[in-house]
Amino acid sequence: MTTPIMAVLILLIGVLTAGCAAQSAPGPSASASPSSASAQASQVTPKASPSSTPAAAPVEEPAPAAASAPEPAVAAPAPLAVAAAEPVAAAPAAAPSASKYPLHTNVVSTTFWVGEIFNANLADGSQVCSTYNGQWAFKHTGVNAGTTSATASGCPGSIYGGCDGVSSGSGSSFTCATEARDASNGYFPKNQPAPLENPFYLDLPYDDVNDSVAFQQRCQVIPWAAADNAATGVDHCADGSYSYMKNRWVQMTGPNGNVCYGQIEDAGPSSGSEYHDANYVFGAADARPANTDFSADGTQGAGMDVSPALNGCLGFAELDGSGDHVSWRFVDRANVPAGPWLNVETTSGVSW
Repeated sequence: MTTPIMAVLILLIGVLTAGCAAQSAPGPSASASPSSASAQASQVTPKASPSSTPAAAPVEEPAPAAASAPEPAVAAPAPLAVAAAEPVAAAPAAAPSASKYPLHTNVVSTTFWVGEIFNANLADGSQVCSTYNGQWAFKHTGVNAGTTSATASGCPGSIYGGCDGVSSGSGSSFTCATEARDASNGYFPKNQPAPLENPFYLDLPYDDVNDSVAFQQRCQVIPWAAADNAATGVDHCADGSYSYMKNRWVQMTGPNGNVCYGQIEDAGPSSGSEYHDANYVFGAADARPANTDFSADGTQGAGMDVSPALNGCLGFAELDGSGDHVSWRFVDRANVPAGPWLNVETTSGVSW
């Protein structure tokens, strides 16, 4: 009796257990199914519903695509920001004084050099002296090969022999030819002693010391004259032994695209004896020079002469020609960047 009774009891317990399991099964599925709000929530936050049922899978599959879509959009701006920053950082170096002094464009420039004898029969035909320095060649090189005659048409009484080029001969047969320069030694002379003054020099047709018109108007037309007077504490407007132009810095862009710098150490070029072309030199309208000579460009005369160092730095096609063009503007000394033009800076004043 005991064994049958126990078997019946076990059978009844099994039936009761199966019935309880069948009643409790709908509970989880009911809580996960009917609400559309739960379905929307699972699309917005798929990781909050880690259901592995087939019904939940279609909801989860598009959800990762929607979540990952912003990733390219977020990543894409990063390289754009870097690329945009590069030219912004480089711009100030290209034009350090772009807003202060006007730019003069497409100006014909020839080449001249210390010691050159352009025309011994002209009062201004020799570069043994300059309009600001009666001993320019000697001051620039320290070389003394004799003194020109006191009756000479050009540079009377000046010491000759100094040459920013290739020199030959002596006495009346002394010559100083131009010399090609390159970056291998910073465009410095290759056949002469190291220069004592800046080999990066130029001239413009405004002589504020020896041209009477330029001298009288200089403090009205030279943009930095007032600031110069304030800096030195002296009003030099009426001082004939002081120049606002000598040693002034100029920024130039050459045919090769290089931006180079030089100092004014003479005046020219000029078609005659007038060196007061204020309209071209200081004007803001990009006027052409009053000079009509020394140019292979039929539309204008030369408006600047540059040294052999600048000829090389600016990439002139001609060593001693009249067909190269430059763009230029004045620049304050504080805005002159590092370069070979600062290896030797000219600071000497007017001297005769």
